[in-house]
Amino acid sequence: MRQTLHPVAYSTELGTSPLSVRLLGQPLVIWRDSQGTAHATSDVCVHRGTALSGGCVKGDTIMCPYHGWQFDGSGTCTHIPQLEDPTKVPTKAKIDAHTCVEQYNLIWVSLDAPRRPLPSIQEFGASDWVWVNCGPYEWNVHSSRQLENFTDFGHFPWVHPGLLGDINRPVVPDYEVRTEGHVVKYDIRRPEAPNTDDFPVFANASTEAPMRTSQYEIHTPFTLLLHLGWGGKEGMVYFFVSQPVDDEHSRGFLVIGRNYNYDQPDSVLQEFEDVIFNQDKKIVESQTPKKVPYDITKELHMKFDAVALAYRKTMTANGFID
Repeated sequence: MRQTLHPVAYSTELGTSPLSVRLLGQPLVIWRDSQGTAHATSDVCVHRGTALSGGCVKGDTIMCPYHGWQFDGSGTCTHIPQLEDPTKVPTKAKIDAHTCVEQYNLIWVSLDAPRRPLPSIQEFGASDWVWVNCGPYEWNVHSSRQLENFTDFGHFPWVHPGLLGDINRPVVPDYEVRTEGHVVKYDIRRPEAPNTDDFPVFANASTEAPMRTSQYEIHTPFTLLLHLGWGGKEGMVYFFVSQPVDDEHSRGFLVIGRNYNYDQPDSVLQEFEDVIFNQDKKIVESQTPKKVPYDITKELHMKFDAVALAYRKTMTANGFID
């Protein structure tokens, strides 16, 4: 987990003031230097344990609010004002600094050197695609539960009737799962639920029973890339990733792209996803335990749970299990 880039904030959440975040149970502070580059360091000052996120940015350093010590993006203390020569800083005056990347409208942090780059999204940056940030969605469960819920087809008719599912069509269509290294891939084609007047978000050719083709990629541990199509040139991309705050808390980020409905306000899609995620949250927060049990004998699995089985096996095979 420490060698994985995890999201900690939308780019728009981080302005000129430091921002406190937690990742894998560790308190971090993210901040921008004078060039606007994002940095991630420990939120604990080495001097007296003060939260650096309560301070401010001075040029290319973050300054502690307690004694004014300043730390650069590498975690090195560069200024101690109480010294006769403030630049003669002891070598031990240093805090942990972490890999910090800004991509796909998100700020990502890896506690140790990341072993893999972020997934490629070919549509991102293309002139004919528009993108909307949804959430973030804070749940009282581990990121594994939040991610696995996003891959579950069987709950659509019961948790999202009329929005994502139809209670008269509860059978999950057959699909095949294939695993390539740390990535689980699968495609599914099923009838679409009708677009509603409140949320006309999908590019359905009709409002009765259009077929949706969904191409999924789970990039373990907690990232999902989904391409949606309805047989025409219109398409959507769902990029969901969960921040593992700690073993019992997660924060989900959802960036959605589409090449249609250019004039539709972002709020339509955002409000739709807020409804969906709030419906899911109530159910998933009731699950026990709060983290997915990777031992596949701990829960009962059916044929339509093939994705969950593949996800759990891939998490184990790639060393993501504590």
